[in-house]
Amino acid sequence: MTPRLPPGCVIALLGAEGTGTAELAAALAERLSRRGIPALPVCDGLRDWCAPGRAEAAAFMAEQMRRIAAAANAGVAVADGSALSTAVHFDLAQHDDALYLEALAAHRRHAITLLMACDTPTQAATDARLRAALARGRITYAVVHGSGAQRLANAWNAILAFADAAQDAPAGDGKDAWTWPCEKCTDPRCEHRLFTDLLARRHA
Repeated sequence: MTPRLPPGCVIALLGAEGTGTAELAAALAERLSRRGIPALPVCDGLRDWCAPGRAEAAAFMAEQMRRIAAAANAGVAVADGSALSTAVHFDLAQHDDALYLEALAAHRRHAITLLMACDTPTQAATDARLRAALARGRITYAVVHGSGAQRLANAWNAILAFADAAQDAPAGDGKDAWTWPCEKCTDPRCEHRLFTDLLARRHA
């Protein structure tokens, strides 16, 4: 199936370093393009970032938001990270939460948020900060498990679910239609079950 996504849609992929957000963003953009939906991946650039001061971090975040907006103007933007990723990275490096307010305001404009599941204990701190920030901002998200083709399939199914929910919502609901039925759950067993149930419904 091909999701029906609104013009200028942004799909934001969040996750700790090493969870494969860049590779998944590229794969999703390629699949969308093959399905006739213009899509561009957007790299977050955090791998080349060396924990600057607050002013530099804010400027980095502004440039990140500009690049995501430019990609969205050309079609669907599949963003490897978002302003929220930068705020979390800065908080972890400098113990400074000053960027969260602006980052959450920017991230709320994104239609779909996918959070990569942790693979190793070293990723736990970033994952916990991302989940806490998403909860504070009341931002809905789906957790994507697996690797390789399975991870791509799980991410694709989550996007389909977001798109289906938006299409089924009453007219006038707007952004609130883009919701995930279990956005505050952090139980990995529940997250696995959510994908299993979703696949079962699609094959019913």
